[in-house]
Amino acid sequence: MNITGHDLIMACSAIGAGLAVIAGIGPGIGQGIAAGHGAAAVGRNPGAKGDIMSTMLLGQAVAETTGLYGLVIALLLLFVKPLG
Repeated sequence: MNITGHDLIMACSAIGAGLAVIAGIGPGIGQGIAAGHGAAAVGRNPGAKGDIMSTMLLGQAVAETTGLYGLVIALLLLFVKPLG
């Protein structure tokens, strides 16, 4: 088996893309926890639903950027030619 430099770079790019997509696990867990706590807060104080929901959605949007950055990096590693 003869592995060239190009093959090694392509294999490492695929492995790196897989690792980058793992970055989506953290935001998913964090958003689930935030939604659960937001629902509990609305249950305790229904009058503050608007404030609670807007704060929760803003926090979830910030948390989601990590997963999106991981996806962008994975797509770059898979579809951009590393050797020109």
